[in-house]
Amino acid sequence: MAPARSHSPLDQFLGQAQHALETVFGTPAASRPNPAADTAEMDLAPEERRHAAGLMRINHVGEICAQALYVGQAAVARDPATRAHLMEAAQEETDHLAWCAERLRELDDRPSLLNPLWYAGSYAIGVAAGLRGDGWNLGFVVETERQVEAHLEEHLRTLPPADLRSREILGVMKADEARHADNAETAGARVLPQPIPAVMALASRMMKAVAYRI
Repeated sequence: MAPARSHSPLDQFLGQAQHALETVFGTPAASRPNPAADTAEMDLAPEERRHAAGLMRINHVGEICAQALYVGQAAVARDPATRAHLMEAAQEETDHLAWCAERLRELDDRPSLLNPLWYAGSYAIGVAAGLRGDGWNLGFVVETERQVEAHLEEHLRTLPPADLRSREILGVMKADEARHADNAETAGARVLPQPIPAVMALASRMMKAVAYRI
């Protein structure tokens, strides 16, 4: 059997660039069926539809950011096991990204116009977190996923009651995010010191306020 080909820095850069373009401008394919596939579409009032679309746009941005964070962290991870953990989580985030994009289309709305900026900023944060070491890398995963889990719970409370399709998608996403955090803790995540979690929460609130509309 031929030995595995090692990737040069240029190979790695091109691979990262391709992933960024596919995530932001492409149509990523989910590896799992859409959780809402068997759920009927209910009639929504115009204001309910706009609100549901705003929430799903936030969640779509969250998945853009998650892709960038995980890929950035994996790019500088020292331990192959940590890198594999990050890329496995990124694959499930690809499912979430595809489901949110599909739901936005069903709601006759669009993703955020600022997705290239969301991706670039999150990738830079992921690299910075990864350079601190694998324990901090995984700690960043835990804090990110716990905050995402909390905002998904908020969205489930505030979605229009009739929007059953969005609810099915967000319910599965919430369970996945909780599992990602649990797995990272088991793998040796360090607890992030303040003010890092507070700064992350502030950045998340700003992102949600902008992405809801733009």
